[in-house]
Amino acid sequence: MIIKTLLALTLAASSIPALAAGNVQAGKDKSARCQACHGAAGKSAAPIYPNLAGQKAAYLAQALHDYQNGGRSGGQAEVMKAFVAGLSDGDIDDLAAYYAGLQP
Repeated sequence: MIIKTLLALTLAASSIPALAAGNVQAGKDKSARCQACHGAAGKSAAPIYPNLAGQKAAYLAQALHDYQNGGRSGGQAEVMKAFVAGLSDGDIDDLAAYYAGLQP
């Protein structure tokens, strides 16, 4: 029983992307495509788009990975899938670090 639990925990942990440890400046440089919907400072003017400023980096990174792998659907998911399709793990970490560092 303990071995099964440890195995399950190990598998679960390995499927979660590492905590975003990206480069803030690189994220800022890569954020131009995000600004049309999420605002220049990560604060959206339209209620349909969420604010990104001040969100936790790990949450943002997980959300972007979920859009890439189809883990999120509905709403604007199809639009987001197109935007994140070409992002590398490093790009995602950089964007997450940038938006996490902005004031909400």
